[in-house]
Amino acid sequence: MGLFSRKNKQDAPEQGKALDEGLSKTRKSFFDKVSHALMGKSVVDADVLDSIEEALIASDVGADTTMKIIERLEDRVARDKYMGSDELNLILCEEIEDMLCGDAEGPSELFDFSKKPYVIMVVGVNGVGKTTTIGKLAAQLKNEGLKVVLGAADTFRAAAVDQLTVWAGRAGVEIVKQQMGSDPASVAFDTVKSAVAKDADVVIIDTAGRLHNKVNLMNELTKIRNVMRKVIPDAPHQVMLVIDGSTGQNGFNQAKEFTKATDVTSLAVTKLDGTAKGGVVIGISDQFRIPIKLIGVGEKIEDLRPFDKKEFIESLFK
Repeated sequence: MGLFSRKNKQDAPEQGKALDEGLSKTRKSFFDKVSHALMGKSVVDADVLDSIEEALIASDVGADTTMKIIERLEDRVARDKYMGSDELNLILCEEIEDMLCGDAEGPSELFDFSKKPYVIMVVGVNGVGKTTTIGKLAAQLKNEGLKVVLGAADTFRAAAVDQLTVWAGRAGVEIVKQQMGSDPASVAFDTVKSAVAKDADVVIIDTAGRLHNKVNLMNELTKIRNVMRKVIPDAPHQVMLVIDGSTGQNGFNQAKEFTKATDVTSLAVTKLDGTAKGGVVIGISDQFRIPIKLIGVGEKIEDLRPFDKKEFIESLFK
């Protein structure tokens, strides 16, 4: 079963519109600068390339990824000699798409549900939309007929457990939780044990979002992994890092710390609708070579959507 498969077939025009609207601030910020640079120019020259570099940096693509893109553009300009501004968008599209880690033919199966229960451990700092992402994901999976169990392993904040409980009720899925301050690994163990007993399809574990002590974070996430493996030997099947797209460069720092602390296998980038810094998607994907599985482009449940790099680029350059 493909995640959101029915919605993709039925609601493609609406979803495309939502993505266009969600990326409108980034698109306007980027293309206003590029359009201004090209005004009155018949060929792409050094001034144009400088302006593109500035636009990419302003969109929080990141310095390293920006330099890769500019160097490739310079090579193309030198090779083609008289590259016109009409060709620039097409070439920019190609180069940026190449920076995005993901399938060329669009999103493949997001999760391998042949493994049952399929365990997703969700990590990320507080405030990035981690719990909301879990809730929306659970609701969409439930709508596809999958039996989902949530584990409230962020036991250090009462608000996190309460918020996840609200989302579980809204999505109509089961939640496993303990008292605030309980051992997060104990919650994770109880969650996967319950999921196996109840023949659930998917388990989503919420974890604490603290970065104040990297050693503690690493130890905690390792402990959660180890106790889950007592029940499901290859759990977790996915470690998803949630990043707030509106934080720009801070998102890079979060990715750096969490990839050091645990084996992150996928990314979810939230809050892209409220920012002109959507270029962070390009930079993080390029720098860490971790596939982006989900992006958030609005408040509604369906605004959490599978990431399709072709669709993303088309919307960004529309």
